Amino acid sequence: MLRPGGRLAVFWYVFGAPPPWAAAFATVYRRLLPDSPFSNGTTSSLDAYSASFVKAEDGMRQVRAFGEPERWRFDWDRTDSRDEWLDVVPTSGGHSQFAPGILEALLAGIGAAIDAVGGGFTMRHTAVVGTASRIPTA
Repeated sequence: MLRPGGRLAVFWYVFGAPPPWAAAFATVYRRLLPDSPFSNGTTSSLDAYSASFVKAEDGMRQVRAFGEPERWRFDWDRTDSRDEWLDVVPTSGGHSQFAPGILEALLAGIGAAIDAVGGGFTMRHTAVVGTASRIPTA
């Protein structure tokens, strides 16, 4: 139970690769997981998640126990090496649900793509928070 005046916060963490990286990664996804949203390469991660943001905010409104939802956004850039990025990939976007053989092939393909384009890169990261305060009861 959330106390009156308490704050509900729902988080998403998304990233956006620069164009040469996005295209290289999308090639790997298209080969291994053609129906994956990551196979597009041109769709912004924020755009891909926008329906989820709206759905969560609408849910907060429908409960009628919260004030008007707010959306907070925090952006930063981070430079990752090949190995650092390959440690992140299995933890995001449902990758933990892929069959082990697919995930291994995906990581090998992404690693090769990173090596081919220079071995490291700077990725745009964004945290989006949907939040609302619980309305005090009378």
